[in-house]
Amino acid sequence: MLLGFVFSRGPRSETVSLTELLRDQSSTNEIASHLDALPQTQRIAQLHALGSKQQAQLYEMAADSAPLSLDFFVPPEIGDEREVIHHGRNSQPAFRNFQKRWSRPTGRPGQLYGYNEAGARPLIGPGYFVARLSDGDGADSRGAVVVDYFKVPEGPVPVGWPEVRPNHRGLQRFVYNNSRDYMRRVSDHCSIGVAYRHEKRLMGYFVLCRDETVDR
Repeated sequence: MLLGFVFSRGPRSETVSLTELLRDQSSTNEIASHLDALPQTQRIAQLHALGSKQQAQLYEMAADSAPLSLDFFVPPEIGDEREVIHHGRNSQPAFRNFQKRWSRPTGRPGQLYGYNEAGARPLIGPGYFVARLSDGDGADSRGAVVVDYFKVPEGPVPVGWPEVRPNHRGLQRFVYNNSRDYMRRVSDHCSIGVAYRHEKRLMGYFVLCRDETVDR
């Protein structure tokens, strides 16, 4: 399905879903253009409507997308220690909806801080992480940005975030400890990740969509 053909038909994004584009094996450029053209609520809804097989397909396709940078998760115009929310949905059987909340720490270039917000957080903990370019320069084929749960913030986090605690404490050790997520670009707002524990791939993927309503 050619990208030019899509444009010649007018506002295809309003009539075709992401699920249908994946079914039709559309290109990564066409999928990105479709998502970028949607209002935020529809973009999140279509991304989160994907099942586990579709998430797996999208992750493999995203290998052809431009590598992510840390600025994708916290745009450069956002001040230090300001929260940026990415709405997430994973392919696990339970606790599927969540948010990854990110911030740029003061005085620590090359890092982002973040944690996982979900209904289960009081039970399993916040799952704090430090994000960075994978292999130091984005060279890892699994994803240019790695969400590293081996590390937790060592400096101030945004006001209102939960207490920072290591991932080997409490029940969160069964979810986050010794884990890393590798992220690939889907569109200007959307990304997809896959989780590894002790360098072994875990079952399932997750999608994220950056919230545009940010207090700068």
